[in-house]
Amino acid sequence: MDSPEEGIRLQKVLAQAGIASRRAAEALIAEGRVSVDGQTVTELGTRVDPVSAVIHVDGERVPTAPGLVVVAMNKPRGVVTAMSDDRGRECVGDLVAVREERLFHVGRLDADTEGLLLLTNDGELANRLGHPSHEVAKTYRATVRGSISKQAIRDLRTGVELEDGPIACDKIRVIQRVGDRSLVEVVLHSGRNRIVRRMLDFVGYPVIDLVRTDIGPISLGHLKPGHVREIEGAELRALYTAVGM
Repeated sequence: MDSPEEGIRLQKVLAQAGIASRRAAEALIAEGRVSVDGQTVTELGTRVDPVSAVIHVDGERVPTAPGLVVVAMNKPRGVVTAMSDDRGRECVGDLVAVREERLFHVGRLDADTEGLLLLTNDGELANRLGHPSHEVAKTYRATVRGSISKQAIRDLRTGVELEDGPIACDKIRVIQRVGDRSLVEVVLHSGRNRIVRRMLDFVGYPVIDLVRTDIGPISLGHLKPGHVREIEGAELRALYTAVGM
C-alpha cells in the first residue's frame, strides 16, 4: 500500500475497475470487504498504486493496472499459434495485427485444432495460466473415429501411460455416438503438446476434429473463427482469481 500522500483513492480505483460507483465502493471498504496486498482496508482515505496494488473484493481479485488487456480468440483451423511465422504461414499474430497493444498468446493450440485461445499483455497471468500447478481446467470437444467404448472412457478417466508419462482426464463424457463417429467432451489441466489427440489415439479412437471450448471460467461461446473479444468485468476477475492472483 502507498503512503497517504501517494497513489489514487481506493474507492476511485474500484470505481474505475467497474466494481461499483464510488459511493458503493466506499461502502464496500467500510464493511471490510476490500483487501490491498493481503491486508483488509476500512479507511476511506487509503490511496493505492493501481499498477502494483493487489486488490481483492470479497476474496475476488480486481485487476486495476491501466492498459491491461486480455482477449479471447477463436483460433481457426489451419492457423499457427505464433505471433509471427518465418515460413509465411497464417498465424494468430496476423489476426490481432491491428491492435496497438503488444499481445502474446497463452499456451497454444496445434494448427489442426480450432477454438479458444487467450492473448494478453500480462506476463504473470500468462505464466500462471500455462503452469499445471494452478490446475486451470481446459475443455475440449473431440469428434473421434469409431463408436467409443465404455472401457476406453474408463481408461481415460483412470489414466493412460503415454511416451512422456501418465495422464488422466479430469472429466470425460460422451455427448453422442452417430454411426462410425463419436463426439466426446474432455476436461483436463495438462498443457502437454497435442495431449487430447494423443490420449484418444492411445485408446484406439483417432481424433477427426478438435475444438477447445473453455479455459477455466472463460468460454468460447458464440465467438466466430478468426474473431476476438475483450475479457472484462466479472469474467476478467474470475480469470485472475482462478490462478490465485
